[in-house]
Amino acid sequence: MNQVKAYGTHAADAPLAPLEIERRTLRADDVAIDIMYCGVCHSDLHIAQNDWGTTRYPLVPGHEIVGKVTHVGNDVTRFAPGDLVGVGCMVDSCRSCQACAEGVEQYCLNGVTMTYGNDDRHDGSMTQGGYSTDIVVSEAFVLRMPDGIELSSAAPILCAGITTYSPLRHHGVGKGHKVGVIGMGGLGHMGVKLARALGAEVTVFTRSDAKVAEAKSNGADHVVVSSDDAQMAAVAETFDFMLDTVPVPHDVNPYLAALKYDGTHILVGLIGPVDPPIGGGNLIGKRRMIAGSLIGGIAETQELLEFCAEHGITCDVEMLDIRNINEAYERMQKGDVRYRFVIDMATLNGAA
Repeated sequence: MNQVKAYGTHAADAPLAPLEIERRTLRADDVAIDIMYCGVCHSDLHIAQNDWGTTRYPLVPGHEIVGKVTHVGNDVTRFAPGDLVGVGCMVDSCRSCQACAEGVEQYCLNGVTMTYGNDDRHDGSMTQGGYSTDIVVSEAFVLRMPDGIELSSAAPILCAGITTYSPLRHHGVGKGHKVGVIGMGGLGHMGVKLARALGAEVTVFTRSDAKVAEAKSNGADHVVVSSDDAQMAAVAETFDFMLDTVPVPHDVNPYLAALKYDGTHILVGLIGPVDPPIGGGNLIGKRRMIAGSLIGGIAETQELLEFCAEHGITCDVEMLDIRNINEAYERMQKGDVRYRFVIDMATLNGAA
């Protein structure tokens, strides 16, 4: 075991602060990584504050990790010291069920092991995330950073990017499709960029007039202010897909009405109940579908990194000194970030 510096919390009502955690001695298939950048996801905040009632402490968040390989286990064949790599939302799975065999480890039938806050499948220790100097991960869950990609802005691709890319790829979004992206935050702005790069015509739905120029600057072909009944009526039965990135309860029915027959409404942000309820007629009358999607598998995430490097797609980020992480959480709660914080992990060495 090795002691490493980190930032984490000991309780739901305690701020994040410096602490030390143990990283395991390398197993035969392990890769040790010196962390250079770590994105800050809204779920980090939820889990740190135990908003979902499942958190165990002490907890070190962070699952958008970019760094450099320092050591590898004896059986590692895909990576060597000096390689630039990434680690996303998961670090293990059973590797034997149907989902794992089909490359969708995020749906592991025996339970995926998340990057932090889960029990390690081998020794029972709790996984700890990327707000730390180092991490040790099985090579099967390590991603190679492609040449030419901007490392700091690539970190959120490992969560915000794959969360939007996976459903677009799964549903075959491409040239000739009309896609509505609901919400213009960390997920939404990546959804716009990726859907456009896949060849779709993209419309952003926002409740705020102030977001119109912002959406267009991120590549949206059109913007609809969803609080304007006339604008919503004008796009009725228009879209093939809706990518719904809104994380709080909201009325889905008006967006369903904007889908063509056989259209699909994809939820990627809302974990809780759909409220108000969905009117059955909105589905039955046009054979519309409601779908959900959770991140992506390792192979698909590697595909996404290559896709982003090829198309020059990055996440819009604000760099962060880790000593300001609590202020960053407060700003996230207010929606005051465009669109993702990324911690420069070199600042951890200077943290008291």
